[in-house]
Amino acid sequence: MAPSDKITIMDIARRTGLSKGTVDRVLHNRGEVSRKSYEKVMKVIEELGYEPNVYASLLAKGGRHMIAVLIPSHEPGSFWELVASGISRARESVETIGIDIVPFEYDQYDIASFEEASRQMLEAGPDGIVLAPMFRDGTLVLTRELEKREIPYAFIDSKLDTDGYLAYFGLPLYKSGYLCADQLTGGQPVDSVLMVRIRRDRLQQSDPTINRRAGFMDYLLENCPECRLSNIFIDPNDPSGIEETLDAFSREHPGIRHIVMFNSRIHLIVPWLEKHPVPGRKVVGFDNLTANMEALGRGTVSCLIAQRPDEQVNLAIDAVAEYIVRKKLPPKKDNFMHMDILTRYNVEYY
Repeated sequence: MAPSDKITIMDIARRTGLSKGTVDRVLHNRGEVSRKSYEKVMKVIEELGYEPNVYASLLAKGGRHMIAVLIPSHEPGSFWELVASGISRARESVETIGIDIVPFEYDQYDIASFEEASRQMLEAGPDGIVLAPMFRDGTLVLTRELEKREIPYAFIDSKLDTDGYLAYFGLPLYKSGYLCADQLTGGQPVDSVLMVRIRRDRLQQSDPTINRRAGFMDYLLENCPECRLSNIFIDPNDPSGIEETLDAFSREHPGIRHIVMFNSRIHLIVPWLEKHPVPGRKVVGFDNLTANMEALGRGTVSCLIAQRPDEQVNLAIDAVAEYIVRKKLPPKKDNFMHMDILTRYNVEYY
């Protein structure tokens, strides 16, 4: 059959062996359709050369769609500011095809704030959502509601092990922790490691680095089974408290030589590290924040594992937009991003 916009739903139904109603639901995103049926329909559409110009049609009708982005509130120089810059760039590209992007922000240390931002977002009636799942239980409640309302959603930065999401764009978290341990130890047995962690919400429902820590600890179990692991918790809004906590730990464990943080805020402990240098110390953290990279350039931090969060959110928004407008599934559900290893020798080129 020659490519033509006059191809009918019945033509597609005959080719796929599916009912006319199923084909209609795929084409117009009405009701539940299995992924297998969806892929059958889309494959035949490609073979027949039929793809209506839905972008032009949407704009001609004056219709607009909305993609909501649910992320933590942020300050200048933070990880989530990098995400916000990616949202701004994505906004420029999707506005031309009739899609508005609306951010909804929450306090990443407060589950009530997350729940309120989720409520406001749902009231706004989005056609699709991109979100960072900081609170596991709260996110599960939200995603169940999204699936009930048939609103497509994509994860960035981390993901939950559920089936209903459209796509994930971010690091393979477990493997990133495994890589982190290898960079910290150099593949050699070490006596002890200090894990510096952020004191989060009072009920401990927010723990976005749990899978990363699991990968890190599995590496140590396999390669350094005698290694002693210590944890300390710091408040990111209390610089003097951070110094006191590190001082107290150092008095009990003088000369600690292997230190790691699993989030983007290794820079929080840099002032203390530079006041208390230890020969041969290795410090590993995550993400290409300016303050982190400056500490890397000075040699205070030994290695950063970076991930370009602006690119992640850009790709997630594009995937949701494609699904909303063209009903097109992303080629892969889990889109694991590259893990960039930065040292003082290559950081100036990143």
